[in-house]
Amino acid sequence: MTNYIPTIGVEVHVELKTKTKIFSNSINGYGQMANSLTNVVDLGYPGTLPTVNEEVLNLAMKAAIVLNCKIRRQMHFDRKNYFYPDNPKNFQITQARTPIGYDGYVEIDVNGTKKKIYIEEMHIEEDTCKSTHRQDKTLLDFNRAGVPLIEIVTKPCIESSEEAKKYLEKLKELLYYCDISDCKMEEGSMRADANVSLRKNETDPLGTKVEIKNIGSISNVGVSIEKEILRQTKLLDNGEKFKEQTRRYDDKLGDTVLMRVKETGNDYRYFPEPDIPFIYVTDDMIEQVKKTIPMLPEERINKYIEKGISEINAVKLIQNRSLSDYINECLEENINFKVGANLLLGDISAYLNKEEKNIKDTALHKTRFIELVNLVSDGTITSKNLKDILQTVMEKEESIKEIIATTGVQNITDDSMIKEVVKKIILENPQSVNDYKEGHDRAIKYLMGQVMKETKGAVNPKMAMDILINELNS
Repeated sequence: MTNYIPTIGVEVHVELKTKTKIFSNSINGYGQMANSLTNVVDLGYPGTLPTVNEEVLNLAMKAAIVLNCKIRRQMHFDRKNYFYPDNPKNFQITQARTPIGYDGYVEIDVNGTKKKIYIEEMHIEEDTCKSTHRQDKTLLDFNRAGVPLIEIVTKPCIESSEEAKKYLEKLKELLYYCDISDCKMEEGSMRADANVSLRKNETDPLGTKVEIKNIGSISNVGVSIEKEILRQTKLLDNGEKFKEQTRRYDDKLGDTVLMRVKETGNDYRYFPEPDIPFIYVTDDMIEQVKKTIPMLPEERINKYIEKGISEINAVKLIQNRSLSDYINECLEENINFKVGANLLLGDISAYLNKEEKNIKDTALHKTRFIELVNLVSDGTITSKNLKDILQTVMEKEESIKEIIATTGVQNITDDSMIKEVVKKIILENPQSVNDYKEGHDRAIKYLMGQVMKETKGAVNPKMAMDILINELNS
């Protein structure tokens, strides 16, 4: 089988998190009864006029900024003319000639190598209504009609399915952290199309392009690209030619399926939307939008690592927005952030998952979290202690010290008592003592484990370790 060079481009439609739709005052919502979030503008009644939602412009500008795009200072909307049941006006309002953002990029990391995925353009448009096909009938739900979208189009610079997935992951992360979109692919608020073509040599012209539409997850984007590369490779190896076409990814088949062959180019007869005036973007508008951009994921990771959190835990915190926002509130405090991250990602996350709660909905507000971190850091509370009192800590407003006093989980911190336990363990485990003196690291861990077992986890671990080492070396 010949190794061909793949050239891949990705187009992503993202629903914006606005209160109302792009050209009407209908609620922008999801999961409501069909056709309950509509009005005459969404339904395309003759004589209705669109009014541009300012919130849409602000979110689109924010997206352009975080995606390193240039922002067009003078723009207009266009009519994209076509007939289809999900589009009762027989045209879609979009930005064909003057997209709000252009010449941007997203930087990804693939196996330790940095690469910029270049963005051709990013434009604003309205969504169409949702079509549901049942046997010989098509049902239309206009709740989605007029929902504001941005379409982000890369240049054909992606070289593998892995790069495509990394790009989408980074894009999703940036848009989600900036509150531009919830990016829930399972709900359709982020939808991806992939364009794939093959050629033998870098100097050859690009091969015949095949578009794969409406892929429902990032992992399926990778699978569909791989399947399409394999399909085209077999055709080219057999000397077969094929026309530009549109395919879709079928989850059940785990493969792409032909939708239609593009015999000729689409003629949408674009022309400027006559009912919407030109829009002029000023420096002040851009500066106001920049002020709404929060700390982005990469900056957060660097900040966490500076504070002593491991890179692995820093990335895990980014993957949970609520925990990342929570620890950000403490960044100016003088606490052990390594301990804080371990608590959030360990026992606290386990509690939140079990109770199906957000950390904001618990009693562990900032001051109590700081107290908890300090008590764990100085050894007052062990991991076993924490498991015993965690539910009370998360649900009651008492101070952590009051909870400790009430529940009686105070650690043993008496030097003489700990020393007695340590001496007992040393006498009972002569082989491990000899192993330690011969330089075997595992021996000290075993002996420490026996100390914790003997005290049922109630001993201060740092004090116990110090005393154990001192006794072994004496």
